[in-house]
Amino acid sequence: MLSGIRHRSPSDIPRNSWVDRILPAPARPYARLMRLDRPIGTWLLLLPCWWGLALAWQVTPDAEGLAWLWALFTLGAIVMRGAGCTVNDLWDRDFDRRVARTADRPIASGAISVRRALVFLGVQLVFGLLILLQLNDTARVLGVAVLVLVATYPLAKRVTSWPQFVLGLAFNWGALMGWAAVTGEVAVTCAVLYVAGIAWTLGYDTIYAHQDKEDDAMIGVKSSALALGARTRPFLFAFYAVTVAGLAATGLLAGLSWVYFLILLAGAAHLAWQAYTVDIDDPHHCLARFRSNRDFGLLIVVAILAG
Repeated sequence: MLSGIRHRSPSDIPRNSWVDRILPAPARPYARLMRLDRPIGTWLLLLPCWWGLALAWQVTPDAEGLAWLWALFTLGAIVMRGAGCTVNDLWDRDFDRRVARTADRPIASGAISVRRALVFLGVQLVFGLLILLQLNDTARVLGVAVLVLVATYPLAKRVTSWPQFVLGLAFNWGALMGWAAVTGEVAVTCAVLYVAGIAWTLGYDTIYAHQDKEDDAMIGVKSSALALGARTRPFLFAFYAVTVAGLAATGLLAGLSWVYFLILLAGAAHLAWQAYTVDIDDPHHCLARFRSNRDFGLLIVVAILAG
């Protein structure tokens, strides 16, 4: 272990995962750099895409090629989440070396050099571009525009106590792109969905940030967890209330049936359970509540399709 590292948090790289069991040794650091062994981030990037696609299909049920779009966005989320993690780890490699949870990430540990990481990033972006070119012009423009957020998000934690908001802007962009890929436009309905997703991210990523609050304070990294501290719980309820209100407004704008709102009520209960039960001083508990947001996101997909 590197000198000066705090030992409160364990490494975030799982041991003996499918990456270790299946992939050849030279490929493993790159799979870990993409977080292929930790898919929750991919889910949280992908689910707003599915929301946008499903919602657009509900208002444009005769849209062709929906299954093809679904597959493209799924593959795109995997690739672009990997690219985002590569950018993040390039920016944060000096910080990562000083935190036990991140010290053995591939770039921080030296398993992948900066030069090779940049080449790998280029490969991922080429694949992302090939996927983007399969979409319509509106979705392509949106796909290029989000690269600004992908590139600058890692800097946000250096200048603002709300990098979670910037992450929300980036991670929920797929709600706009999914809608646009089906309809060819951006409308009020998907904009409201986007705002709901941003509030959702503010909640779940604040929970996530509580894992690292001691290390972040030590190395000078900002986060909503540090800004809110003991006030986190009421703010989580507020973030999630905006999420549910935004999703309800989205359903009204799209003309969804009562079934959507019934399932949304179950989703609201899930978010309330997170906010009420999370132990912000237990990193493992925070991680478990954070991961449970995949279930909430899938519930909303079901709600839209059933609506």
